[in-house]
Amino acid sequence: MKRVLSGIQPSGQLTLGNYIGAMQNFVKLQNDHECFFMIVDLHAITVPQEPQALREQSEAVAALFIAAGIDPAKANVFLQSHVRAHAELGWLFTTLSYMGELERMTQFKDKSSGKDSVGTGLFVYPTLMAADILIYNADLVPVGDDQRQHLELTRDLAQRFNSRYGDYFTMPETYTPKIGARIMSLDDASKKMSKSNPNPGSYIALLDPPDVIRKKISRATTDSGREVKYNPAEKPEISNLISIYSHCSGLSIEEIEARYEGQGYGGFKKELAEYVVSVIEPLQARYHEIRSSGELHDILRSGAEKAAAIADQTVLDVKERMGFVLPKQ
Repeated sequence: MKRVLSGIQPSGQLTLGNYIGAMQNFVKLQNDHECFFMIVDLHAITVPQEPQALREQSEAVAALFIAAGIDPAKANVFLQSHVRAHAELGWLFTTLSYMGELERMTQFKDKSSGKDSVGTGLFVYPTLMAADILIYNADLVPVGDDQRQHLELTRDLAQRFNSRYGDYFTMPETYTPKIGARIMSLDDASKKMSKSNPNPGSYIALLDPPDVIRKKISRATTDSGREVKYNPAEKPEISNLISIYSHCSGLSIEEIEARYEGQGYGGFKKELAEYVVSVIEPLQARYHEIRSSGELHDILRSGAEKAAAIADQTVLDVKERMGFVLPKQ
């Protein structure tokens, strides 16, 4: 059984894009893979976080994982900071990395562009991400396009360690689902739907009230003309909405096009909004049930204990190979 590792930052609100592009795939993967899904709170603090907001968002993301259908009996769900070995292996990998390769990371360039000073945490973010993946010797890593370069660095660091200290780490592969990997912004289909977008109308948050969802979809940008036709190259805005419609309704793109043939965008948007609400309302109900029941902390503790059993052994193995004196049992 192949091992899968993925994580989501607890910064901002999770969106419909996260649900379709990541969480639904997590639910499928848990049935025939050994899965580790974590809330990467150590990565979140590479930029300043208000303490209470970080705590609330970390719990909210974990509860949304479960509400979306991730089963703690099948997959390990935990907070990154609850498995201390992540930080330790992250430091060991930082010593294996070079300034030049970290400076070449496009995400670092983008996030540091135009700033007078940049935190060191943002610079070494990729070495901690490498530790997150390799600490479980993950075979598959579901990542977005913006993280592919980091996964390549992870492979480079694994290769470097194996070459220097003997074969130990598995070479992780990118997992890209055939559909649903990329839901775009409601105000600009050239950009991914993101919780970090300063315009809240650009994304549908999983905890948005139904009326807010309806309003956001009614105001979503559309292409010129009135034809409901899937053509990402020439009609990117309506194509993005059709993709969301397909995922939320279960209808194929061809069925959607046939349903709205000869009609305008108005009726299409209204029905799309109802399909989105029909997906999100039960998820929200389950989310509130999880938060009020107190079960979340038991789930996170159990997930962290299982993860730590593997992670701690990895760090011991790595330190032994690197020449550290290990504590006597």
